Amino acid sequence: MIEKLFKYRTDSSISNILNYKRTHSLHRPLLGNEVSAGFPSPAQDYIEENLDLNEHLIAHPAATYFVKVDGYSMVEAGIFPGDILIVDRAVEPDHKKIVIAIVDGELTVKRLYKKNGKWFLNPDNPEFSSLEITHDINFHIWGVVIYSIHKMR
Repeated sequence: MIEKLFKYRTDSSISNILNYKRTHSLHRPLLGNEVSAGFPSPAQDYIEENLDLNEHLIAHPAATYFVKVDGYSMVEAGIFPGDILIVDRAVEPDHKKIVIAIVDGELTVKRLYKKNGKWFLNPDNPEFSSLEITHDINFHIWGVVIYSIHKMR
């Protein structure tokens, strides 16, 4: 257990915490056609309406914050170093949800998992170890990851 906890602690998967403060709407054109194998010409005929990203990405503004990822423990979930996660504290953490947690004073992003009545923080990378949530550790969930802002590489 000590080795797993040590490896877990060395994964500094959160680098910054940023508060959400809506200062103005962010409207962008929403194309009316879905994109499958190709992309239609971005001509004016395809624009269906304007889309405010705040309205679609932020359900609970007072309970929402952003964190920047620094680590590789969640790469199989599509979360990479440099990604910005949108985290909602109003969403109930549950089995298989990706959460931001504090473990012994350190922030991390992991998948919450329940097996045989026990709770774990699981990485989505086989090179990292799971951590069973026991009474021996100082543990608190800071919110559920709702979206990942990910630059295409």
